[in-house]
Amino acid sequence: MFQGEGYIFKIAKKIIIFFVVGTLILVPFGASAFAQDRWQDEDVSAEKMTVDVLVARPLGLIATALGIAVFVISFLFSAAGGNTEAAY
Repeated sequence: MFQGEGYIFKIAKKIIIFFVVGTLILVPFGASAFAQDRWQDEDVSAEKMTVDVLVARPLGLIATALGIAVFVISFLFSAAGGNTEAAY
């Protein structure tokens, strides 16, 4: 009945892909329910916006760039070892 051990993994992979795609499609519809003003911070000030622009956003960009750099470096070592599938 089964065509080997790889058959189970193919089915599991298809199920996981279906679940991820379905989640990515359905999550934005649920997110609109949380887009209400009841959680909005009423205490918005120029100081908070300045700290956000000058500190938080640059730190986020730096963290993103560092994460990309670490991934690229680790991927190069994975490629040298012939196991690039494990890098993802």
